[in-house]
Amino acid sequence: MRLELPVIPLRSTVIPPHATTSVEVGRAKSKRAIEEALGADRLIFLVAQRDPEVDDPSPDDLYGVGTLGVVKQAMRLPDGTMQVMVEARSRVQLIDYVAGPYLRARGEVQNETALRDETLGRVLIDEIKDAFDRYVAGHKSLRLDRYQLDNLRATSDPGVLADTITHHATWSVEEKQAVLESFDLEARLKKVLEFLTRDLERFEMDKRVSARVKEQMDQNQREYYLREQMKAIQKELGGEDGGNDLEELRGKIEAAGMPEAVKQKALKELQRLERMQQGSPEATVARTYLDWLVDVPWSKADDEVLDITKTRAVLDEDHYGLQDVKERILEYLAVRQMTQGLEVRNKAPILVLVGPPGVGKTSLGRSIARSMNRQFHRISLGGVRDEAEIRGHRRTYIGALPGKIIQAMKQVGVINPVILLDEIDKMSADWRGDPASAMLEVLDPEQNNTFTDHYLDVQYDLSKVFFITTANTLQTIPRPLLDRMEVIEIPGYTNYEKQNIAKQYLLPRQVKEAGMEGKLTVSDGAIDRVINEYTREAGVRNLERELGKIARKGAKNFLESPWEGQRVVDAPEVPAYLGIPKFRPDKAEKEPSVGTAQGLAWTPVGGTLLTIEAVAVPGTGKIVLTGSLGDVMKESAQAAFTYLRAHAQEWGLPEDFHTKYDIHVHVPEGATPKDGPSAGITMTTALASALSRRPARMDIAMTGEVTLRGKVLPIGGVKEKLLAAHQAGISKIIVPKENEAQLQDIPDEIRRGLEITLAEDVSEVLKTLLLPEPVMPVVQPGENRTQPGAGA
Repeated sequence: MRLELPVIPLRSTVIPPHATTSVEVGRAKSKRAIEEALGADRLIFLVAQRDPEVDDPSPDDLYGVGTLGVVKQAMRLPDGTMQVMVEARSRVQLIDYVAGPYLRARGEVQNETALRDETLGRVLIDEIKDAFDRYVAGHKSLRLDRYQLDNLRATSDPGVLADTITHHATWSVEEKQAVLESFDLEARLKKVLEFLTRDLERFEMDKRVSARVKEQMDQNQREYYLREQMKAIQKELGGEDGGNDLEELRGKIEAAGMPEAVKQKALKELQRLERMQQGSPEATVARTYLDWLVDVPWSKADDEVLDITKTRAVLDEDHYGLQDVKERILEYLAVRQMTQGLEVRNKAPILVLVGPPGVGKTSLGRSIARSMNRQFHRISLGGVRDEAEIRGHRRTYIGALPGKIIQAMKQVGVINPVILLDEIDKMSADWRGDPASAMLEVLDPEQNNTFTDHYLDVQYDLSKVFFITTANTLQTIPRPLLDRMEVIEIPGYTNYEKQNIAKQYLLPRQVKEAGMEGKLTVSDGAIDRVINEYTREAGVRNLERELGKIARKGAKNFLESPWEGQRVVDAPEVPAYLGIPKFRPDKAEKEPSVGTAQGLAWTPVGGTLLTIEAVAVPGTGKIVLTGSLGDVMKESAQAAFTYLRAHAQEWGLPEDFHTKYDIHVHVPEGATPKDGPSAGITMTTALASALSRRPARMDIAMTGEVTLRGKVLPIGGVKEKLLAAHQAGISKIIVPKENEAQLQDIPDEIRRGLEITLAEDVSEVLKTLLLPEPVMPVVQPGENRTQPGAGA
């Protein structure tokens, strides 16, 4: 049967057949439709809206299946709305809509069909009735009176049963509409049973959750009650009421962002603390431990600045030179920047900056932290002998504390700081353990994410820390520890570099600290004199100290006798500010001399000239070595002596000189210890000159190790040695052929002023250095005259 009737759109509800309910009508079009129905046969179509927020729904906003209803009663309310009582009778399939002042539609009324399987229908009806009884019993807000429930239980019509339950159930509009659109009765019953069964399972789950919550609440109330009792008892016994303090500590533990295992350990320790008498020694130990757990950062991190352009600018602003170090930092940050947001584990590098004192290793760490926007902390490892300094003490000891690493993490307050481990080469071991072994776990990127401090006794993640270590030498760093680090060598500065550092960084800082900005400056010549005559170092620490003295002396002079403008301290005035010079600059001897040779040596403060003297006197073949020589240097002298014995005829040496003459080799500045193999060719030259009486050129400096076969082997410290020769005024240098690659490290302004010869065999060195003719014959054994001291 087809009908054309007014349409009442329903917000947020579906009215199934066999239901009588009240509808509030407020929209003008809907009120016009009700009035039209009242003036005719009172029939209307009740259709649910798809979106309840639409105020003026179109046909597309309505579902395609609705209900045929009869308006039983309509009453106007004071606010202008209408309260309409409707009785829903049957399903309607809407066909199309008719244009007009309100919604009208043509629809086909769907008659109820019979069940195809009566037996299945009875089973479904019984299950639905039983499920609905349990649904009503378990629903928290659904309330039906006994009359309604009895009518439902007595209903034998499956269609009436399904539609009535749908009307009372608190399902969504979509779910009720799905039941309404089920024209097949068997399918409708199954859908109603499905929704009821789902809700019953949800009710059962809610019950279990509620039971667990109630049980937990009862346990919390019991613990609260016991804690309150404990507080009262402690207060009665004369103790302090620390309840509020402990609750505050509990809140800190919850907010600390600890890993779950650490959090559970902290809460367990807090429970132990609550059972202790406040003020007892055990309570103090427990409280201190919890304070450490709370204060150490677990998740808080600084926001990194991943901009290598900005980082380069910061590093260049703070430090002159050090290009290798800067490039390594920029490489690391470039990788971090390129992998940002990707699932890549960025292992922080472990850098070791190796170089002499005063070259800027520590201050470089501060600049790295500033360029990356990270917190910075410095840990001095010089003189550390106890493993507990790194790993901490166990809590069983009185006065136990965490190690230096955890203390540093607490101080910086973030998990990704830059930590500088200063002077790592000066750690040592004793009966209390080896701190270098403890550092293995700290500095190994593969395992420092589970670092365990003995005091905390929980795993702590150090993988996000950027560790930088410094050392003056690699020789005393244990090999397993060194294997975990990337070595960056920082050589000593040249005079040119020191000049620039002094002008750009040191002098302005010292003048500012002395309050003499705009009143005092130091000329380039004066700075050069301070470098050469008042400091002897590879770095610039003493240079800054001497410039500070000049600035302070200038401040005193200004207060005693003020001047206008800016005073310039020139080179001749330096002694008036700093006193007499402390050092005599290395000045090489230029005249050839018998039994002497000009060598080059490396020292912790840079390179230096090393003049070696040798003299041969009649004797029995003894060799005397003086000048505080180490074992390696003594062995170099023995090797040189043996080589000359094997090639005596080639170099015109006296026959059987090894049995007829005593040889004395001396290295001046005898109070200074000297060692190393690099003086081998220098000793060979000095001995050959002394024995052959052929003068050796002193305008050429040399360095290199010599073998018994006369091979010249490579040595270290090439840059420092060549800088020393340049500063001493020597322009001709002999270095081993295998050190040719290291010449690239020499600054261009220095290399251009040097004439460098590469030697593979000591014979090449002797041919270059020994002059052709001897100055006098060697004294023969038995002659009654004394040979002049060579090199004197």
